[in-house]
Amino acid sequence: MNYPNGQNRRTATNQVKPLSIRYGNRGMNLEEDINITNTHYLETDRAVIHKKPTPVQIVDVHYPRRSAAVIKEAYFKQASTTDYNGIYRSRYIDFEAKETKNKTSFPLANIQDHQVKHMQTVLQHGGICFFIIRFSVKDETFLYPAKYLLIDWKQHLKDGRKSIPYHRIQQNGVLIPFKFQARVDYLSVVDRLYFK
Repeated sequence: MNYPNGQNRRTATNQVKPLSIRYGNRGMNLEEDINITNTHYLETDRAVIHKKPTPVQIVDVHYPRRSAAVIKEAYFKQASTTDYNGIYRSRYIDFEAKETKNKTSFPLANIQDHQVKHMQTVLQHGGICFFIIRFSVKDETFLYPAKYLLIDWKQHLKDGRKSIPYHRIQQNGVLIPFKFQARVDYLSVVDRLYFK
């Protein structure tokens, strides 16, 4: 018996091709879930929160033809601050989203000094600021308030600790419920923490 492409069934089944593993979108599941959640919030008029674009300066573009332009060289114009910002219940919200495969801690190497300074400034001006941290192996997502992250960061600078223990995130953070339309319903946690 032959397949529609004319290849014999026996020779086709004997040719096993190795799986190609793609690493380009690792860590994008959390971001995708947050983007879907933010779209739901916007469509239901609950909040206006968007992903911040990363400012990039394009230096060299190759134009083999108009429909196939390829960026050959680019660089970041400035260090980005956090991933998301917007307005909820007349308050400014600013947060960073991170995903880790680590089971016992969240690596502080995932955070940059300029992000911490930005979060300090947001808090000083009365904004709501936090991290959304997903432990992908445990399939758990936490809202971790920036005030605790700043304590962890100071401790990191003082004694060189390289991560935030999982139990500390469990203790000071709040597990975010997974829902159908608002996949990462972080605003339900924001209501509990900031609008009592």
